[in-house]
Amino acid sequence: MTEVVAALIWRGERFLACQRPAHKARGLLWEFVGGKVEPGETREQALVRECREELAVTVVPRDIFMEVTHEYPDLTVHLTLFHAVLSQGEPQPLEHNALRWITPAESDSLAFCPADEVILERLKHL
Repeated sequence: MTEVVAALIWRGERFLACQRPAHKARGLLWEFVGGKVEPGETREQALVRECREELAVTVVPRDIFMEVTHEYPDLTVHLTLFHAVLSQGEPQPLEHNALRWITPAESDSLAFCPADEVILERLKHL
């Protein structure tokens, strides 16, 4: 199983959604920013590193919003989604095709990665 972390970053009533690059697995689907936990890293350290690498921002991880285990055809992921606060920088799409600030209701108009669907349902009922 692959340990993955992601950030739920809010700006008012909107959260940050990131579109995967076309050449990667699940290309052009939308997701929360994040990635794999490397050996020797805590989940929080991985989240800070991934946000720096993918968005050129510094985040402060807060509490865990939700944990999900999802089986894709090519891998099984255990995803930990943290509430995170931007502490430095403005998100830039360094590794993503696009970035958008969306409301939970607007997430229906975007094709998200299957592992995120249960998270989006919970966000709609906050």
